[in-house]
Amino acid sequence: MALLREVDVGTPIRVGSPTVTLTIDGRKVSVPPGTSVMAAAALIDNPIPKLCATDSLEPFGSCRLCLVEIEGRKGTPASCTTPAEEGMVVHTKTERLERLRRGVLELYLSDHPLDRLAFDGDGGNELAAEAVKLGLAETRYGREGANHLKAPIDSSNPYFAFDPTKCIVCSRCVRACDEVQGTFALTILNRGFDSVVSPGGVEFLESECVSCGACVQACPTGSLVEKSVIEMGIPERTVVTTCAYCGVGCALKAQLKGDKIVRMVPYKAGKANEGHSCVKGRFAYGYASHRDRVLKPMIRRRIEDPWTEVSWEEALAHAASEFKRIQATYGRDAVGAISSSRCTNEEVFLVQKLVRMGFGNNNVDTCARVCHSPTGFGLASTYGTSAGTQDFRSVDKSDVVIVIGANPTDAHPVFAARLKKRLRAGARLIVIDPRRIDLVRSPHIRADHHLALRPGTNVAVLTAMAHVIVTEGLVDEAFVGERCDRDNFQSWARFVAEDRHSPEAIAAATGVDPEELRRAARLYATGGAGSVYYGLGVTEHAQGSTAVMAIANLAMATGNIGREGVGVNPLRGQNNVQGSCDMGSFPHEFSGYRHVSDDATRVVFERLWGVKLSNEPGLRIPNMMDEAIDGSFKGLYLQGEDIAQSDPDTQHVIAGLRAMECVVIQDLFLNESARYAHVFLPGSSFLEKDGTFTNAERRISRVRKAIEPLAVKADWETTIALANAMGVPMRYGHPSEIMDEIARATPTFSGVSYARLDQLGSIQWPCNDQAPEGTPIMHVDRFVRGKGRFIPTEYVPTEERAGPRFPLLLTTGRILSQYNVGAQTRRTANLVWHEEDILEIHPFDAEQRGVVDGDLVALQSRSGEIALRARVSERMRPGVVYTTFHHAVTGANVVTTDNSDWATNCPEYKVTAVQVRRTNHLSDWQVRDQEEGIALRRIAGDRANAAE
Repeated sequence: MALLREVDVGTPIRVGSPTVTLTIDGRKVSVPPGTSVMAAAALIDNPIPKLCATDSLEPFGSCRLCLVEIEGRKGTPASCTTPAEEGMVVHTKTERLERLRRGVLELYLSDHPLDRLAFDGDGGNELAAEAVKLGLAETRYGREGANHLKAPIDSSNPYFAFDPTKCIVCSRCVRACDEVQGTFALTILNRGFDSVVSPGGVEFLESECVSCGACVQACPTGSLVEKSVIEMGIPERTVVTTCAYCGVGCALKAQLKGDKIVRMVPYKAGKANEGHSCVKGRFAYGYASHRDRVLKPMIRRRIEDPWTEVSWEEALAHAASEFKRIQATYGRDAVGAISSSRCTNEEVFLVQKLVRMGFGNNNVDTCARVCHSPTGFGLASTYGTSAGTQDFRSVDKSDVVIVIGANPTDAHPVFAARLKKRLRAGARLIVIDPRRIDLVRSPHIRADHHLALRPGTNVAVLTAMAHVIVTEGLVDEAFVGERCDRDNFQSWARFVAEDRHSPEAIAAATGVDPEELRRAARLYATGGAGSVYYGLGVTEHAQGSTAVMAIANLAMATGNIGREGVGVNPLRGQNNVQGSCDMGSFPHEFSGYRHVSDDATRVVFERLWGVKLSNEPGLRIPNMMDEAIDGSFKGLYLQGEDIAQSDPDTQHVIAGLRAMECVVIQDLFLNESARYAHVFLPGSSFLEKDGTFTNAERRISRVRKAIEPLAVKADWETTIALANAMGVPMRYGHPSEIMDEIARATPTFSGVSYARLDQLGSIQWPCNDQAPEGTPIMHVDRFVRGKGRFIPTEYVPTEERAGPRFPLLLTTGRILSQYNVGAQTRRTANLVWHEEDILEIHPFDAEQRGVVDGDLVALQSRSGEIALRARVSERMRPGVVYTTFHHAVTGANVVTTDNSDWATNCPEYKVTAVQVRRTNHLSDWQVRDQEEGIALRRIAGDRANAAE
């Protein structure tokens, strides 16, 4: 489409019935109480000139351009700060007003570089637009004397520049940083003529700025502008799509010039993000055109051989023949596939279809296995559905928020911005995390309680909170009596009331102060609408499923389910973790979480696909590696996933991949797993394909193709081609046809279609005849399973414990600028903020080992050893260390163990017993890994140079 221009009504539209009627320039308009005159005028397509106002921010009233006349009132009030009133008669276009506006605008232009007054067709330079409307190319005022025209440009940020000569000090950027993002990194220094916008008196790159782009989006003069726009010019067309990073699922406008992406801009109509973004989605899209992209298929007979570029036809024929040969030699179950939570719903659906229909088994798994599979199991067991209960907007009504095992400001920053806004408005906060995350204390936010528990003790702490709620009579008896299984509840209540579950009894194991825990439990039970947001710090444990059940128990016991402001909300790590689970990517489930042994469900798919399907669950990822080492699993189709870096116990994964006879990798880059592959099929980025993603709030959103696939095929086309090469008929002309099949086969998706998604913007499943526009909040009147089920949550200490040899506990997490295994973000300028993984260690532990800030240290566990830099920090409690896992050279998962969740095999990433010591060299594994990585990058570079 042409360049999409979104309407900006100037100030927020207030919620409520339009009961106030006024007349503007002879036209009547009705609006909710509290709506500004400016917004009311915009609603009847009568925009009032403005500079300091935008509808994502509260009115400010500084630019004086939006003056109006109101009958019966003296003067010319600012329309942005004047609320509409019943019977008000407003004039916006009189000679007097035009004269005043021209005078105001001329004053601005007198201290503005007129040679830079370029009009941005997307509204990025509103000052220029207003000057054009009023016919002002020059100003009556001289340009002599004091001015700001020689102020230096700040180009320190890799993505945008700040030109203070174009700044009119309207404060929109400062207010956007405060009100939208909540970082408070910008300020107005000095007063009067000397007032300047500043990121705390330093350059942007040195400041607290998190590069979310809110300030750039808000700037009305082009003073803050993307460097890509400076280099490439104004974009010409827009494609609305969905971000391919975290599980928030932000809607973005890809703005292009020809076939080149100029910039990504958050889409105001996006229901998950409502016009906000983070540094990754806003700016870190350059990986899609990075020179490391592999654009030609490649094959090799042995992993020791060099890669050979071949045609698509030859690569697909070779992969198909190898899979057939393996099955003929070793049996039907000797091959399988792993789908990616970064691919679309349609693509992962095709992978599981290929396995079940073509391979004739259920050996399909997904990377969601290693992050949120306990969410599916735990919530299905208690509530009857494998997903979170709320939409993101629900947090606006929360009175008490528990954040447990999650770091939203780093891993889910757009949701975090919304959460911080609610906290600044008065909501109370409980953080349960071994690490002092930013939410514990940041500008204008302070957690009421931080339960800094010992890693691995989530279940003990949650059950102790339940103990307090039950024994102190804080249960919502009415909710439990009406909505839950009463006998089941009583059995659970007796269990949690036992003295062994009291905060005092579990204090030694958890390290949590009993009185602090009691206060937190009371706050959640009595503080009003209570919501829980959790992440991988809950699920990636040996008791991950138990912890999810414990959270579900707490919500039911306190009646915090089924309305706005409450609920149990998993924060999904990757863009389509929810969707990959929904689509049947687990070895025991079809789409919609229906077991493969269910005859009725199997018949549905057998009729659709025309084949007999297996009723036996297939292999999970860990089982595939085990059986590969044992010699019975020989072939793997790996779609968009790098298990050699992302999965635990790296050495074991590598051994499994090495033992296979045909590993087919479908990806953008030669990743760590590609070292052990025999066929490489080029992948496509989210910018190169159509499809859908499903975010953490069950929101299905369109992904739209902005550019043609650089490697000719989109990922869905590649899977179809591989299936057809194997003699498995798949014929789809467009991903919409795949979604139509998903809808026919999956009750929760039966009302979903591309036409419906285009009409509504996005849809939260279930979407069916009972909920044709989707379901923002689950379990409103009843649980999906009928009565809510309380499940006793016995705390079983993890086998991974600190001891004399490994006295510290390692836990892991993410950082804002990087994403997952870093394959995408490491190929962008985001490296400027995080060029290597760092080990955080408490001063006490560091001093005992003679470690100082910046030392290279060896991190050793029973699984392996790596080396990385140390950062001495009090974010961690003594006895606990922390690192990220974004850099392949670090190899963080070399040290993680093979322990996993009892119900789902989700790895226990968050608890590893380790020792730390100073060192002066990388580990042997890292040296070998670096050498092989340099060789792989050289191959990619040689190909890129040849192509150029």
